[in-house]
Amino acid sequence: MGVYAVGVTFCVVAWGYLVFAAIDFGGTAREGRGIAWLFLFVACIGAACCLFAGLMLGMRALISLGLVTPPADEQPAASTPPAERVPGGRRALR
Repeated sequence: MGVYAVGVTFCVVAWGYLVFAAIDFGGTAREGRGIAWLFLFVACIGAACCLFAGLMLGMRALISLGLVTPPADEQPAASTPPAERVPGGRRALR
């Protein structure tokens, strides 16, 4: 759980810094500096990635605390064995 908390904190701080940098680069780009558009683009992509990673780590933290149930494909399998797979698929069953 502690690793998730540190990861979320790092991602949120990095996201905030990149958003601030993107705003600053946007102002600089509007003043006529062409290279600032590239830095603005990179800062926006980085901020979006940090936000996504922070949300994913936050969800993992909530799952590990037991506050949220994991999606159905990640839950442990029930005690019933899986159905046997028929060669040929559904068409072969007809």
